[in-house]
Amino acid sequence: MTARPGNVHQARLLRLLRDGGPSSRAQLGDRIDLSRSKLAVEIDRLLETGLVVGDGFAASRGGRRSHNVRLAPQLRFLGVDIGATSIDVAVTGPELEILGHLTAPMDVREGPVAVFEQVLTMTAKLKDDGLAEHFDGAGIGVPGPVRFPDGIPVAPPIMPGWDGFPVREALGQELGCPVMVDNDVNLMALGEQHAGVAHSVQDFICVKIGTGIGCGIVADGKVHRGATGSAGDIGHIQVEAEGRQCPCGNRGCLEAYFGGAALARDAEEAARDGRSAELASRLETMGTLTAADVSAAASAGDVAALDLIRHGGNRTGQVIAGLVSFFNPALVVIGGGVTGLGHTLLAAIRTQVYRQSLPLATGNLPIVLGELGPAAGVTGAARLISDHLFSYTPT
Repeated sequence: MTARPGNVHQARLLRLLRDGGPSSRAQLGDRIDLSRSKLAVEIDRLLETGLVVGDGFAASRGGRRSHNVRLAPQLRFLGVDIGATSIDVAVTGPELEILGHLTAPMDVREGPVAVFEQVLTMTAKLKDDGLAEHFDGAGIGVPGPVRFPDGIPVAPPIMPGWDGFPVREALGQELGCPVMVDNDVNLMALGEQHAGVAHSVQDFICVKIGTGIGCGIVADGKVHRGATGSAGDIGHIQVEAEGRQCPCGNRGCLEAYFGGAALARDAEEAARDGRSAELASRLETMGTLTAADVSAAASAGDVAALDLIRHGGNRTGQVIAGLVSFFNPALVVIGGGVTGLGHTLLAAIRTQVYRQSLPLATGNLPIVLGELGPAAGVTGAARLISDHLFSYTPT
């Protein structure tokens, strides 16, 4: 995408067309504070750039029929969501509709070179399938703190070998397009905001419970990253004084007690201690356990598995209750791989939040599972880069 919006009005129009789809000039005029003549000038300039194209006549509203316009259909964005144990890569069209989506297992601890080789292989496959000849931009999510202006991970606890790696620069050179990098949970929040359960909410938090635990914070419709990009790192809030050792080096962190890695460890301990015949059987068959095994055992009525989920949900709810009291969100979204634990987990979280936070904060507070699943991260990644490209910065 060589053209960029020439002013703030054009940037606003591009985002309206991205989020609302094809619109008539009259409909756009209802949503943007411009005179009719000024609006016509800005739309005509966007048509000249090729970022926007005509899309036939709009339905009559009385009088002369208005013309529809839409984003250029050939625009393509790449969304990459790198998790602790898997990679999701997707191609989207101009309105962030997913045209193709691939998932592959990958251990982020293998380091950036191996991970990006896999990302590029998956990207090439999507191109070979005819979904894109080029990319106008790419958004990348990683499971650790990111210095956002530079696109660089900083001391990520579960990502050895990634500290200081120039993700944005390295992938930008390989892909030949602008790249933006963010923490994966921020992208999940953006995805749920664009096309999921949070699409009509301006202030919400999105808690991702995967191998680790993080929180995306959306305030007044925008992701809040904090002064240095580390806002929402709730997995390292202490829930037990002098408690378990955490990979971050501290003790008693939430992540040391819950999340995929901690849950798998506790499940294996329950299996070996004879507290769960169901988990012991699965451990003997598979040689290792995951959150999915705990979910399956709980569905079969296994008491030890249900207790693990409830205890983890209680601790997570304890932390979320503090966030609710502090931030007063309109919605709490729970997502990530461990949400396969379902309503047992959700009920434990809700119980803690509704019990500990003040009624004014929780009286009308929905706490819900995310709608998009793995698509949330790649949709959010495409949203991130399109936000960047559809913005105006005076030179």
